[in-house]
Amino acid sequence: MRVLLLVMDEQRIILDHLYEMIRVNISACDVVRLSRRQQSRLAGVLKQANYQGYDRVVIFLRLKRLQTQVDVLRCIPGLVFLEHDACQNYMPSSKYHGAYSAFYKLLPWAKVLCSGYQLASRLRQEGVDAVFVSKGYDERLVCDMSKPRDIEAAFIGSAKGRTYVHRREFLRQVGSACNLLVTRTESGDAYIELLNRVRIFVSADVGMGEYMVKNFEAMACGCVLLAWSQGAEEDSALGFEDGRNVMLCSSAREALEKLALLRSDLDLADRIAREGKAFAESRYTFAHIGRYLARAIEAPMRPWPGLTPWQKLWVRVRHGMKV
Repeated sequence: MRVLLLVMDEQRIILDHLYEMIRVNISACDVVRLSRRQQSRLAGVLKQANYQGYDRVVIFLRLKRLQTQVDVLRCIPGLVFLEHDACQNYMPSSKYHGAYSAFYKLLPWAKVLCSGYQLASRLRQEGVDAVFVSKGYDERLVCDMSKPRDIEAAFIGSAKGRTYVHRREFLRQVGSACNLLVTRTESGDAYIELLNRVRIFVSADVGMGEYMVKNFEAMACGCVLLAWSQGAEEDSALGFEDGRNVMLCSSAREALEKLALLRSDLDLADRIAREGKAFAESRYTFAHIGRYLARAIEAPMRPWPGLTPWQKLWVRVRHGMKV
């Protein structure tokens, strides 16, 4: 199978290793990194790449750059989306609330690889061919450095913007009752070094319906992960077990109770950290996630409905595409 993978040239999270793991698990896969200008002009990119010679065209771009290019995307029979942000589809506080559903319904044969189990299930109920493949972490960069942990509890990440309104409130409630560091760093070495100083990582994916990348990174760095539970279905799908490889909470009060338990029972905290690290290494490295994604990309797809005569004429005149 021949696969064309179109990805963003500039991303805050470094995903080069994930792309490489997808590539090596597919018989023939070309990875093309697109500038912002190219992302907004996919017709030219597809023509230059001779997209019709590929069995799958996998697109990992932001929705805001795809919404205006549906006429171009309709030309791709083996259209697959790699999706890490569609949780915003069901977040009333997000400007993209409902936007992903509306977009994917215009492309009913396309396959959508979602990073949330419940998210994929909800999209399938709406008629989208959605498949769950979790997020993961770059095992080449993220690791336990076996350094002293001088920060007892912390959250490292963004809490600004309307999307994170519930995250901010949760962190405020927890931070007002205990010594919780809330901070940000640049991606890369500084972030990994800071994670390795944290004993308990307080994850605050409140209202998101899925677990963000930081959960897996914290586990891999040897932190005890105290995470906001995304519900029994999501926890089970990911293999998260409360009190074994993670600590889960569903309120600020419960988070404070479990923080107190972890502080008073160091053996328990150490055991959960060890179990969590081993668990992340066994399932959520990019090497593992890349294999899962490759299998999902190669799996059978819904039949492509083709284009109407008018649509063929339009894309030929507007974009110079012959279908």
